[in-house]
Amino acid sequence: VQLQASGGGLVQAGGSLRLSCAASERAFSNYGGWFRQAPGKEREFVATISRRSGSTLYADSVKGRFTISRDTAKNMVYLQMNSLKPEDTAVYYCASSLRLGVARRVDEYDYWGQGTLVTVSS
Repeated sequence: VQLQASGGGLVQAGGSLRLSCAASERAFSNYGGWFRQAPGKEREFVATISRRSGSTLYADSVKGRFTISRDTAKNMVYLQMNSLKPEDTAVYYCASSLRLGVARRVDEYDYWGQGTLVTVSS
């Protein structure tokens, strides 16, 4: 079981980034999600997507700016981030949940990738 996140970097406020998460098929069987952790803060939910239905759920803080998507043939999960703000600066983690229902808590996710750093300058 493996998850590999990529795509982080430095961007100015208002800019965009696209994060990618490559998952083994077993890792992405139900829900694929993105979390983030800023320095000194707890890891927080960003977005999640169902592999089967494509249904999505977003944190209020990113709704309307971020879009999560998946490519089931490639076992990929993406996070398109637009209108980035300095407060979006964090290490972003992709994760997968084996739960049948939607998952948004850290403890509901079974597998985690390494983080990718997103820095938004003002």
